[in-house]
Amino acid sequence: MSNLGISGHAFAKAKAEGRGALVGYLPVGYPSVAGSLDAMRALCGQGDRPGVDLVEVGMPYTDPVLDGPVIQRAGTAALDRGVRTRDVFAAVEAVVATGTPAVVMTYWNLVDHYGVDAFARDLASAGGAGLITPDLTPDEAEDWFAASDAHNLDRVFLVSPSTTDERIISTAAACRGWMYATAVMGVTGVRQATSSSAPELLRRIRALAPEILVGVGLGVSNGEQATETAAIADGVIVGSALVKTLLAAEDAGRPDDLTALRALVDDLAAGVRAPRP
Repeated sequence: MSNLGISGHAFAKAKAEGRGALVGYLPVGYPSVAGSLDAMRALCGQGDRPGVDLVEVGMPYTDPVLDGPVIQRAGTAALDRGVRTRDVFAAVEAVVATGTPAVVMTYWNLVDHYGVDAFARDLASAGGAGLITPDLTPDEAEDWFAASDAHNLDRVFLVSPSTTDERIISTAAACRGWMYATAVMGVTGVRQATSSSAPELLRRIRALAPEILVGVGLGVSNGEQATETAAIADGVIVGSALVKTLLAAEDAGRPDDLTALRALVDDLAAGVRAPRP
C-alpha cells in the first residue's frame, strides 16, 4: 500500500490485527472548547480501554449543509459560544498528546479563509495527520495538493454511491492516507440500520482501486453495527452517535459528564474487534 500517511498507518495497524479501525468524530467547541478537548481525550481510551484508532476533529461551520441535525445543533452551539478556527489546533494537540492520531474534518471555505498554506503549516505544527474535505473535490484542490505535499499532510477525499467509476479511480489516486466512503446519500446522522448501499459501494472501490484503504460513514450508532461495517470496510466512522451523548448530557444539566460517551466508545471498540459476520 502506497501513500499511507499518518492516518493510513492507523488503519493499516488495525488491519494487521485482523480488525477494522475505529474513527470517532467530535466538533471542537462543544459543549465548550475545554469540554470538547476533554471529550476528544475520552475517545482515545486509556489503560485497558482501547478507544478509537483515529480522531476526527470537526470544525463548526455557519452553513453545514452536509451535517445532520445532531452535529448541526452541537456546531451551532459551539459557534454561539465563541469557538474559533485556531481552537482546532489546540484540539489536535490534545488528541495527539494521548498517542492517538488526529485528522481535521472541515468545510473548505474555512481553510481557504485562513490561508491554505498557513492552515497546513499550523495543522502540521500541532501534530495533525491531515484533512478530510467533504466539499472539496480533487480537481479543485490544486492549492491543497501543494500545501499538503509541502507539510506532509494526509488528503482524505469522499466518494458516495453516486460517484462514477472514473471518479472513484481519480479520487483514490488523489488520496493520501485513506478514502472516506459515505454510504448514505444526503446528510449525516444516526440510523437504526446500516446502509444497504455500503456493500455495493465497497465492492466497486475494491475492484477499481484495490490498494486504497477505506473508511465508511453510514450512521453507525452501536457495537453491533460497528461489527457489521468492519466486515466490509477498513475503518468504521462514527460521529452523530458520539455527539448525541454530549447533547444528552447537557440537556440533563451535566455538560461535563462523559459517562455515556465513554460507554459508547467501549461498545464500538468491542464491536470492531468482534468476530466478523
